[in-house]
Amino acid sequence: MPRLSHLDQAVVPEAKIVSYLLSVRHSGGRAKARFLEGFGFSAKDWRILRDALIAHATANDIAALHQTRFGTRYEIDGPLPTPDGRNPVVRVVWFVESQETAPRLVTLVPRRIATP
Repeated sequence: MPRLSHLDQAVVPEAKIVSYLLSVRHSGGRAKARFLEGFGFSAKDWRILRDALIAHATANDIAALHQTRFGTRYEIDGPLPTPDGRNPVVRVVWFVESQETAPRLVTLVPRRIATP
């Protein structure tokens, strides 16, 4: 599959990162925050994660897409560039609303890769 377009317009709000992905107090983000902090990300330097998420989408193909009446959901799997350099494989979900071009960050999910 191709890569996600219009990443120069990507919408990755500070609140999505600080209050969700890197918040140990958020019930849905708590495990993600611990995971990401383990690779050197922090809420204080939230822009580093923002840039890593955009780099992830730039470097990896779309793994799946789902059309809805509101737009298209894109799932991208691949290594996430991290401050400590270990680069775990994650799925990052983006959404592009109908009649729009800018991808909006939805979430990040750690992926487990089966080893033989």
